[in-house]
Amino acid sequence: MDHFAGLDVSVKETSVCIVDDTGRIIREVKVASEPDALLSVLTNPAYHFRRVGLEAGPLSQWLFSVLAEAGLPAICVETRHMHAVLKAQINKTDRNDARGIAQMMRAGLYRPVHVKTLRSQKLRMLLTHRKLLQSKAIAIENDLRATLRNFGLKVGIAGKVKFEARIKELVENLPDLAVLVEPLLTVRRVLREQIVILHRRLLAVVQDDEVCRRLMTTPGVGPVVALTYRATVDVPARFRKSKAVGAVFGLTCSRYQSGEVDRNGRISRCGDEMMRVMLYEAAQSMLRSKKWSWLKAWAMQVARRRGMKKAIVALARRLAVIMHRMWVDGTEFRWTRERATAAA
Repeated sequence: MDHFAGLDVSVKETSVCIVDDTGRIIREVKVASEPDALLSVLTNPAYHFRRVGLEAGPLSQWLFSVLAEAGLPAICVETRHMHAVLKAQINKTDRNDARGIAQMMRAGLYRPVHVKTLRSQKLRMLLTHRKLLQSKAIAIENDLRATLRNFGLKVGIAGKVKFEARIKELVENLPDLAVLVEPLLTVRRVLREQIVILHRRLLAVVQDDEVCRRLMTTPGVGPVVALTYRATVDVPARFRKSKAVGAVFGLTCSRYQSGEVDRNGRISRCGDEMMRVMLYEAAQSMLRSKKWSWLKAWAMQVARRRGMKKAIVALARRLAVIMHRMWVDGTEFRWTRERATAAA
């Protein structure tokens, strides 16, 4: 007899529900969200698991890897899809959620999520930490500009290097303000130093990665965009077609069709937000660049018909598709149609 398990994972405890192939509940238990505690329940020789489901979340990558290494058929389920199924329950409890996940595994009503490899997780951490420090540094600079403006002190245009000197110049004759400003300047200085360190690490990783160097032959794609794409896609073979990449990143139009109504909406904005933003910025960079290519010519034709904003989104989507095909084929970007036709 086959068995199916549902795991409702929280930070401290995990609710486990095991059902058989008829849907009958075999066992329910709540254990600590630790690998040893889960394996002690799931590795019981009395159970023959076909699927073990858990929702994508903060601990899912860690627990998924442990379960997979133990030989269990673990499946990480897409969060929005699981929420849509479980919201039919009247009472929202961890126990009921575990029951619902187990029944989803039994019926096959789930959408699996790709769990990234350990290397991609580390690259993603590098990117998110760099972005976090950048946002905090910018927030401090904006706060200094806003607070000093209340006293009639206008910072004006000042780059990253001259910003601190400009602030000190403004409060030079105001010792009471200088005392209040100095802590923020110190924090900003440290943040900027650490951003430089992380960025150097990022460049070193890109320089040693063949895939990133190949992706950077695409116009508008720099080290940050290439590494973000590398870490997000992770395993290119998980996409059956390159065209599917745009939809995964939320760059395709949503659709509503019911009866006589059939309309396309804006882009879905599903999937990885960081990657979507990076592709959008890469598309903007390409259109601003003086270098000409068949891809830029195509985007300019779209801009003339549909407007620049829609052209940028369309170009971002096509960039995602082209970069995936370059990765799979092991080729560099072809700047003209003639080269692309000859290579084909």
